[in-house]
Amino acid sequence: MTAKTELDRRSFLKATLVAGGSLVFGLHLPSKSRAEERFGIAEPAVAAFQPNAFIKIAPDGKVTVTVGQSEMGQGVLTSLPMIVAEDLDVDFANVMYEQAPADKAFANPMMGTMVTGGSSSVKMFFAPLRKASAAAREMLVAAAAQQWGVPAESCRVAKGEVFHPTSRRAAKYGTLLDAASKLTPPAEPKLKDAKDFKIIGKPMKRLDTPAKVNGTGIFAIDVKVPGMLTASILRCPYMGGKVGRVDEAEAKAVKGVRAVVTLGDGVGIVADNYWSAKKGRDALTVEWDKGPNPNLSSDGIYKMFADGANNDKGLVAKKTDDLAGAKSKAAKTVEAVYWSPFLAHATMEPMTFVADVRKDSAEVWGGVQAQMMVAQVVGKTAGVPADKVKVNTTLLGGGFGRRFEMDYVIDGTLLSKAVGKPVKVIWTREDDMQGDQYRPATYNKMSAGLDASGNPVFWHHRVVNDAIMARLGPGFGFELKPDQLDDSAFEGAHNLPYDLGQMQIDWVRKDTGVPVGFWRSVGSSHTAFSTECFVDELAHAAGKDPLAFRLATLAKHPRHAGALKLAAEKAGWGKPLPKGMGRGIAVHESFGSYVAQVAEVSVDNDGHVRVHRVVIACDCGQVVNPDTVAAQMEGGMVYGLTAALYGEITLKDNRVEQRNFYDYKMLRMNEMPKCEVHIVPSNEKHGGVGEPGTPPIAPAVVNAIFAATGKRIRSLPIRPEELKQA
Repeated sequence: MTAKTELDRRSFLKATLVAGGSLVFGLHLPSKSRAEERFGIAEPAVAAFQPNAFIKIAPDGKVTVTVGQSEMGQGVLTSLPMIVAEDLDVDFANVMYEQAPADKAFANPMMGTMVTGGSSSVKMFFAPLRKASAAAREMLVAAAAQQWGVPAESCRVAKGEVFHPTSRRAAKYGTLLDAASKLTPPAEPKLKDAKDFKIIGKPMKRLDTPAKVNGTGIFAIDVKVPGMLTASILRCPYMGGKVGRVDEAEAKAVKGVRAVVTLGDGVGIVADNYWSAKKGRDALTVEWDKGPNPNLSSDGIYKMFADGANNDKGLVAKKTDDLAGAKSKAAKTVEAVYWSPFLAHATMEPMTFVADVRKDSAEVWGGVQAQMMVAQVVGKTAGVPADKVKVNTTLLGGGFGRRFEMDYVIDGTLLSKAVGKPVKVIWTREDDMQGDQYRPATYNKMSAGLDASGNPVFWHHRVVNDAIMARLGPGFGFELKPDQLDDSAFEGAHNLPYDLGQMQIDWVRKDTGVPVGFWRSVGSSHTAFSTECFVDELAHAAGKDPLAFRLATLAKHPRHAGALKLAAEKAGWGKPLPKGMGRGIAVHESFGSYVAQVAEVSVDNDGHVRVHRVVIACDCGQVVNPDTVAAQMEGGMVYGLTAALYGEITLKDNRVEQRNFYDYKMLRMNEMPKCEVHIVPSNEKHGGVGEPGTPPIAPAVVNAIFAATGKRIRSLPIRPEELKQA
């Protein structure tokens, strides 16, 4: 899809006959393909070689990789084609991508469906893509060997060409496609030896950058469909509330307004354009049913959580033999409560979705993270079979777990069905801020003990929050029971790597009535704050250096220790800083990657924190594109730093108080610290990189504040008034 190109209803799925007589489906759009855009030529009429769902080779040797993962800034439209190019052995300059349709062929192996999340794209598709690429390569080699009458094992490949060293014959891939398509793909192709990699592990420029820079990249808000109308929705501002009485008269009088549709928890205004829809929405008069919790507030939720921490019996996530005995023998006990607030996703592109619902089918466009679930939801909502729903995935203007949700998908589908035309629904920033599925607020009751020598003897951590999977579980085919643990609520707490003696981690579940969902790094986004800050408190109580204290308890976790040592070395840990500055450190594992961060901060006389420098060390196993790793570490750190300094969703009278970026602030460019990223060399299996850069930054900054001021921050966001006295 190119900018300003209107997609018509003749978009269709074309089937390509491939080896073995099977059919492989690829998305065809009546507009320029990415290959055309990049190489400036139309795809030739001669049939391309498509040995599997992922790879298509044109007669001119150009390779198109069909990517089933959504691109939300994490670089999958480059990293996954790099994997293909390596084992296929082609010049990366001849490789381009196309976005896959919703199809089980592109299901994420970790999820069992087509989902982008959990920092899993590279680690889950590395092996399948390598195997698919190696199989295609072996088929091309076999085709050449057959033509030349030589053993396949005597042939070599390089940069899209098969050659036979002895006879000095050579053939480009493009000349072998017809012969290769008649062969059966090998079941177990031989993969390239890692020592021979020329692309994997090397920094590569991202393939999607030019389109984003020159404006041809298509986000949901850019999509145009013939006959399309635009909608805005006035939403119920109360948690769990719904529409009461509606006076439509003034809204319908606005020029360009075509329909007013009641949706249950809101009223949609469908118009010729967004401005008319917005004016019609502003003219609506609606009386709201305030829902079951009209007095819900942040103060009430905090008290509910505190009461649960002190009086409820938690579900045990981890427990060793004799916690009570260790507590009785401790020479010194340290106790603290840590609080993390609700957080919004605050994606730069608000939720937007385009739906064209017809009598027996539907076509939709959007930045989504779960294409097959979208097809199911659209089908159910529109009353058509899911296999008759065509899902077009656009670029995502930020995801962070928010576009895994289906609320905006349902909006567009219902409105299109109601008016019988294609409809683009656009959320306002206020809709997005006040109608989110929030990162859960969390209350952490912590206690730990030391012996007379300052060695840890016990650790007890009680996590109190809501269960994300209670709401999202049915989408994965299960229902969370009241006595069942939700790992996403406390991950990062029960798998703490430190040897701290006797341990117990338990969880108290509290249903607040506030919808909660996946937020970048999920449970680790708050458990890293509570655990890494409390470890720092324990080190101080023991009279030991925070780095030395950590390393002394990490004998069984060398990857944590390795990341810590590298970050500390590069940051100059132990070297003096200018007066008034402090240095803090933290390490956390999430999604299979180990990330340590050192922050250098100062606090002015008014209590305002300035983060001057952040040093990041990341052990994410085998790296595909180091440039992407560095970018994701930087981006994850900024996302977490923004939340630590400013992020907070509060409620009063059952309403979210924040509305826009003036009261839910983002980190500004002039506040950006100097950032260094160092990758730990590793041959371990892949870890994710999209999320693990977020958890360590809040504790690193808070620990640095203590080093600079002697003041412990145990509640986020960091408040200047709390530090002014320090």
